[in-house]
Amino acid sequence: MTIANDMMVNEGIHAREVRLIAANGDQLGIKSKRDALQLADDAELDLVLVAPKAKPPVARIMDYGKYRFEMQKKQREARKKQKVVSIKEVRLSPSIDDNDFNTKLKNAMKFLSKGEKVRVSIRFKGRAITHKEIGRDVLNRMAAATSEVATVEQRPKMDGRSMFLMLTPKVDK
Repeated sequence: MTIANDMMVNEGIHAREVRLIAANGDQLGIKSKRDALQLADDAELDLVLVAPKAKPPVARIMDYGKYRFEMQKKQREARKKQKVVSIKEVRLSPSIDDNDFNTKLKNAMKFLSKGEKVRVSIRFKGRAITHKEIGRDVLNRMAAATSEVATVEQRPKMDGRSMFLMLTPKVDK
């Protein structure tokens, strides 16, 4: 039986001889595959190849079902503990008015307070792209307004017809 995650078990092991480790962790030395399978069968456990690249390959006598269950349990715990960072986007225009800017600023502050990254972007339309400095000023104004709760991860940068700035929430320790 061969398992997808590169663990070879029992009859799926192709090596003629293996370095054998007992269920309690003792080294049993180099044994033929047949002898190792017999020892595992006598203990009513599985023979699992743990280091296939070694010379000779290392096999261990263990309860493979229990081992797989423990590994899946560890992976589930790791997934629970990982934090998914989402990126929210706030779009501005180069000729944004004060009230519109304040509304966008309020949205950005809300996202940052929730611990999310914020990408502030400006899309230049038509001939507005000839005045990139106006867009850069708007982005710098946003960075300055959020400086108490956010740090600038990426300075204003052009990408095609848009310019963007990346803000990350400050971590309080």
